[in-house]
Amino acid sequence: QVQLVESGGGLVQAGGSLRLSCAASGSIFSIDTMGWYRQAPGKQRELVAAINSGGITNYEDSVKGRFTISRDNAKNTAYLQMNSLKPEDTAVYYCNAVTKVWRNNYWGQGTQVTVSS
Repeated sequence: QVQLVESGGGLVQAGGSLRLSCAASGSIFSIDTMGWYRQAPGKQRELVAAINSGGITNYEDSVKGRFTISRDNAKNTAYLQMNSLKPEDTAVYYCNAVTKVWRNNYWGQGTQVTVSS
């Protein structure tokens, strides 16, 4: 089992920045990919960014150049640095972890990000 706890959400004006953190505990040795998803009201949850155990990253097109995902394996924590935020980035952001062998998915409780215009 893997437990994920997000922090760092909040209210920010357009053009501002936030950094989300996701602390993992439990069977952390089993984690391959960590990622951030978001879900806006009335919309499906979508992948924002992900990073695997080798450090390879991928991003949703609308956040490329503005968001940066990273992970600190010593702290068992993943981060999402969000710059140049836009109102359309407003959503609940969820941390996700996928295990190496069975590809099990684990989710955090979510953190609200609100960008005002």
